[in-house]
Amino acid sequence: MSVTVLDPTDETTPQVRERVSRPESLAGLTIGLLDISKPRGNVFLDQVQNRLAELDATVIRFSKPTFSKPAPADLRHEIASQCDAVIEALAD
Repeated sequence: MSVTVLDPTDETTPQVRERVSRPESLAGLTIGLLDISKPRGNVFLDQVQNRLAELDATVIRFSKPTFSKPAPADLRHEIASQCDAVIEALAD
C-alpha cells in the first residue's frame, strides 16, 4: 500500500521519507502527547493518556506555545530525545 503524506508547511517540494515501522506493543514505551494549543485538544489528549496507561505506556505531555506556528526547535528536540513516539492533538 502506498501512502502520500504532504508537509503542510511546504507542499511545493514534497520530500520522500521512509515510514518508521510501528512497534508491536506500546508497553514500556514512552509516548509524547503534544497539545498544539487549539481549544479542547487537551480534552482529547486526556482520553488518549488514559488509554495509553491501560496499555502500560509511559506518557509525557508537551504543549506548543501557539497552534499557528511550527513547534520551536528546542521543543521538537526535547520530544525526540525523550519519547519513542508522539501523538499530536488537533481539536476545535
